[in-house]
Amino acid sequence: MAWLILAATIVFEVIGSTMMKLADGFTYFWPSVAVFVCYGLALTGLTYVLKYIDLSIAYAIWSGAGTALIAVIGILYFKEPLTAVRVICLGLVIAGVVGLQLTAGEKAT
Repeated sequence: MAWLILAATIVFEVIGSTMMKLADGFTYFWPSVAVFVCYGLALTGLTYVLKYIDLSIAYAIWSGAGTALIAVIGILYFKEPLTAVRVICLGLVIAGVVGLQLTAGEKAT
């Protein structure tokens, strides 16, 4: 259940970030409201998830997946340039999140 809530918090964070762009410096009312609602839901959900998933794992997945999804939205919806450097950097973000997940539960020696 915690993993599903984490996925939902990522979606809310991505929607909130997208609404920030659409709010245009809080000059548009409904996107501005959506920023606060979505981030409130995202942070509330993340706080709950941290009862069940290690902070280093949950936050890395939350921020990494959010970063990757926002980059894709920026490229597809906001027509931001897609460059080789961006693709490589997004790959590194994803690799870092996967690496943290794979090492979850290892004990320090």
